[in-house]
Amino acid sequence: MPGAHLRSEGDEETEADRSDCSHDAEEQAPSGPGEVPGIEPEATEGAQLLNDLRAQLTRYVVMPSEEALTAVTLWIAATHLQRAWQHAPRLAVVGPAKRCGKSRLLDMVTETVHHRLITMNASPAAIFRSITDEDPPTLLLDEADTLFGTAKAAEKNEELRGLLNAGHQRNRPTLRVTGPEHKPVAFPTFAMAALAGIGDLPDTIMDRSVVIRMRRRAAGEKVASFRVGRDTPALNAIRDQLAAWLTPLYERAVDLEPSMPVEDRAADTWEPLVIVADLAGGDWPALARAACRSMAAYEAGQDEDSGLKTRVLTDIRRAFVFHGDPPALRTRTLLDCLNEDAEAPWAEYGATGLTARGLQELLKDYGISSSTRRFPDSAQAKGFARNQFLDAWARYCPQPEAPAALGPGTAA
Repeated sequence: MPGAHLRSEGDEETEADRSDCSHDAEEQAPSGPGEVPGIEPEATEGAQLLNDLRAQLTRYVVMPSEEALTAVTLWIAATHLQRAWQHAPRLAVVGPAKRCGKSRLLDMVTETVHHRLITMNASPAAIFRSITDEDPPTLLLDEADTLFGTAKAAEKNEELRGLLNAGHQRNRPTLRVTGPEHKPVAFPTFAMAALAGIGDLPDTIMDRSVVIRMRRRAAGEKVASFRVGRDTPALNAIRDQLAAWLTPLYERAVDLEPSMPVEDRAADTWEPLVIVADLAGGDWPALARAACRSMAAYEAGQDEDSGLKTRVLTDIRRAFVFHGDPPALRTRTLLDCLNEDAEAPWAEYGATGLTARGLQELLKDYGISSSTRRFPDSAQAKGFARNQFLDAWARYCPQPEAPAALGPGTAA
């Protein structure tokens, strides 16, 4: 069997086999990170297939990093074992502008994944009726920014976003009334999906994705031109070879629980890629974990930088520090401190900067709101108590070792 040796039920174990196994057990060291009992540590046929796929990708696309190249290679391979996974990772191919190679990369993905289903202009109803538990397709969606890029478009396509969110985890069907008797029917949603677009996708999709942040080619970066008739046969051949290698390894893939360098949803999303790497052997287990660790950490940083609801907690804490950590601050004082920080986004938050109403909206999900309070000068005013924020600070923005005070003109 390609990639690993499995003993069939009909094989007879010889005395020599038992002797060899006994000797191996004495000599074998404990498995280290990325090593899987029963998987050959040396490069297998699967490792060579992944190398071939990686070479094809770099022929036509300039990837943003070696880690991103590893991730896309393993994601494509993982589509050929979808039935084995507990979670169906999304591949979010995003870039800041046009001509960053997003669509070309999606072309490569389209020709190498398992059972592709191109969903451009397809309705959510048509998509979930195309998904089966026995053989999930790989959903492919280009120009996703046209579906989610504006509030109006996002509202119109909320059902599609819900399908993409639900389909990340097994056993999350969607219910629809169908047939002449209008009976509710559960339709499966579980399927891996690749989306490409300008700018970030909705947070709930990004959080379930292996994110590839593309960029425009520099002057010295060259790639081969891609011609469908000439170049797709080689890609399709790799697709067929991946299926031939991975399909017989279904039972083994189901049972594997690899060591992961990340936790929670990031671990759920990356686990199929790491399992494929462990099945392949060679350098791939180490490459997969390095990519997982690096890319997940980067996206966590992106969330901290761009998530205004987390940013406002951090800046409010620094405002309290700037004022000497009083028991409470007036809402007006807090807003002045936030809006006067030249490096923070609050001065441009709305037409006149961050307002009391806007601050309330940002803090609403944390259960924090202002109230009328009496301050040391005996005046009453709307404000916030410091202890209202303690739980949220501890959970979402743990205290750095040496926080700098935030005041007018200081950088966040």
